[in-house]
Amino acid sequence: MSRLAKLGFILTAGMVAIIVWVVPTYAANCYVYTDSIGHVCTGEATQPTFVQPEPFADSFISHRTYARLNDLINVYAAPSLTAPIVRNVGDGFLFVTVQNAVESEGELWYVINYDEYVRASDLRVVDDSSFAGVQVTQQPERPFGWVLAPVHPSREPGAEPEPGTPKLDRYTFFQVYDAVPIQEPDQEWIWYNIGGGYWVRQTFVSLVDASPRPEEVGANEYWVEVDLYEQSFAAYEGDRMVYAGLISSGLNRWPTNEGLFQVWSRHTEVKMSGAEGKVDYYFIEDVPHTMFFDDEIALHGAYWHDRFGYKHSHGCVNMPPLAAEWVFNWSEEAPNDLWVWVHTSDPHGFISMHADPITDFAGP
Repeated sequence: MSRLAKLGFILTAGMVAIIVWVVPTYAANCYVYTDSIGHVCTGEATQPTFVQPEPFADSFISHRTYARLNDLINVYAAPSLTAPIVRNVGDGFLFVTVQNAVESEGELWYVINYDEYVRASDLRVVDDSSFAGVQVTQQPERPFGWVLAPVHPSREPGAEPEPGTPKLDRYTFFQVYDAVPIQEPDQEWIWYNIGGGYWVRQTFVSLVDASPRPEEVGANEYWVEVDLYEQSFAAYEGDRMVYAGLISSGLNRWPTNEGLFQVWSRHTEVKMSGAEGKVDYYFIEDVPHTMFFDDEIALHGAYWHDRFGYKHSHGCVNMPPLAAEWVFNWSEEAPNDLWVWVHTSDPHGFISMHADPITDFAGP
């Protein structure tokens, strides 16, 4: 059944308003008995379907400082321009972990590895994404997702936003209550009812919808669905979704292969490099929570960009660092080697929500 058919249900009178962010809030069970009595609530709290994941006690993500190196700089054996040159980094997409900082000869230097120093002016410290996705405590009743680009929602599908309509920021969470295809001047687009009487066009959002497990996956086995159309992922235990978020798969020049795979190698941190001497050369140290599943293609955290929801990689499945950490730790105790199902959810073709030129290439 197509996503549009599954979404074509009648909007219920109890539709909730837009959820601006997901927090672990609990509410009492309420029942309507009569018009005169109104709502009668028990004092027992119920768990929400979507909660913001708690950080792991042994997480190193928040303690790392990452940086991008400038092209063609020298790495020195000591914090001095007169020290021996260990190497020249070349020209490419170059990221390292900053280990320490030292003052020398009136200049700030950073330690990037043992006996490897670079001047502070030769790199740029980066902030990794704080987006984590959601932990799913019970099977979702309807599709859900996140806003990818700031947008003012409309009151009707295909209509312009009304003056004064509040703007939805990137990573705003919502659930989908209806969907309508609208023919616009450029092509047909799907508009989603996200609650509160508001609609947004599909080009501004990324969705997750519960999928049946592939036949090869056992009833109690762990698996991850990677949706190339929506640029999203969902983690499952058997038939039950337990986590979901956004990803960045391979750009059109380096597409992520579709199919059913199993993770064959796992690394808490690993160095990735490739395409040496080419325009897409990359050298990235300490890639966190890496799970190889298709030859050299992996699920892994990506600290060097915050473009999740758009294609942005050299073929790997980039995940927000916090989401990759959750999936890595969760699947470590799985009764199986983690299955990874990569597919395109729209059988009629891939609608590209963004076409990044090669200048926007962002690593493995």
